[in-house]
Amino acid sequence: MQSKTSYFNPTLFRKNLMRFWPLWGGASLIGILAPLAMLTALLDTGFRSHGMSPLEMTDLYYTAVSWIVPVVSLFYGAVCALAVWHYLYNARSVSLYHSLPITRKGLFVTNFLSGMTMMLIPYAAAGALSILITLAAGIFEPVGVLMTILYVAGQSFFYFASATLVIFITGNPFAYTAFYFIFHFFASLAEILVSELTTMFYYGVEQGYQGVVEFLSPTVYLVNHLWSNIERAHDVLPDGWVDYGTISRVTLERGWIIGVYALAGVVLLGCAWMLCQRRRSESAGDVVAVGWMKPVFRYGVALCFALAGGMLLYNILCETFQKTDTAAVVPMAVCMVFAGVIGYYIASMLLVKSFKVFRGSGIGALGTIIASAVLCCVIAADPFGVESWIPDVESLEEVEVSLHGNYGGSVSATLSNPADIQKLLETHQAILAEENSLNLRESGSYNEDEMTWMQINLFYYLKDGREVY
Repeated sequence: MQSKTSYFNPTLFRKNLMRFWPLWGGASLIGILAPLAMLTALLDTGFRSHGMSPLEMTDLYYTAVSWIVPVVSLFYGAVCALAVWHYLYNARSVSLYHSLPITRKGLFVTNFLSGMTMMLIPYAAAGALSILITLAAGIFEPVGVLMTILYVAGQSFFYFASATLVIFITGNPFAYTAFYFIFHFFASLAEILVSELTTMFYYGVEQGYQGVVEFLSPTVYLVNHLWSNIERAHDVLPDGWVDYGTISRVTLERGWIIGVYALAGVVLLGCAWMLCQRRRSESAGDVVAVGWMKPVFRYGVALCFALAGGMLLYNILCETFQKTDTAAVVPMAVCMVFAGVIGYYIASMLLVKSFKVFRGSGIGALGTIIASAVLCCVIAADPFGVESWIPDVESLEEVEVSLHGNYGGSVSATLSNPADIQKLLETHQAILAEENSLNLRESGSYNEDEMTWMQINLFYYLKDGREVY
């Protein structure tokens, strides 16, 4: 008789669902509160005389997809993944599960499917109740419902796949929680830190968050780039008035982004499977369970400490004594080096779970010192010309200028005429030409009440949608 290898174990699947029923059951109870609130409102206004249209319901669905689902899936996906993969964080549990008559592939497939099921049950419960209510109220819109199901499934899959990958990278629940949120927000946080450092170095530049690598922070990107778009019909009434109130179409703008993240989830799931095949049982309890990722963690923490800690130390110790309005390179480099070395040894302590990390660490510490100093010097050198950048008149939609004096007076204006904008750009260029004298701080004793100063703020609105100030 030919034997078959099964990659799905129904017994383990049922056991996972039964064991963690308070998780998905409680989430389902919370999920159905929204349709119950809608039912209450419909009953209060008259179930068939509420005046709500099916497309208005679609707008509510898409608004939830763009704002609520990403945030809920971020947290709920992390909990569901931890529920089905928790045994990986305990050496005895790992030995027990790996002694079962189930292959690693069977464990992986079964646990992933059971976790995804727990992810989708609350959404299914809330969605099914919403469909029943809208059918009874005559405001059911099938296209909107179908697209909402696809959008919710795509986001749920991505978040659970990303949580699964982080599960196999880490070795304990505390590291998992930290790595999971770092995975989803690190790019945006890193850009904020770099922008703050450039603001300290570049004269006259307030480098705000631009979201250049925001797509690597999924929750931030989804919330900022998805929205429900309503198109209204222009109905001419018999008396000649035009009615703009009737909704003709509702779409989820940039909904294709969810499909891209779902495809990225497939890649993340494949990476998780490869790590699952090679994961050592002895790695339970470690901060990082993958050997080749330990140097990445160590030096990544060191550089993050160098950026954040270096700026903090500089503001505390050196900012008062600097002679210019911009930060001095050498003191900043020293602060970043010191903070980076501290971060290097903290990461080393977490990896080896011991305070004895100094012996044999000279090469790594030296590498951190060099990398921190080089990072500081490269940013200070302004290789992309951020400080000296002045836009062309043709690329500008409008410019907002505001002037502030030391006696509280201020004036502001918005310019859109090319000739006026050109004069303002010439003023900007003249200010940069006098940077060496304007950037110097006042020294010696002086009477602040007798000082006269003026601050000019320029906000450039480019035709490609960017905003620079």
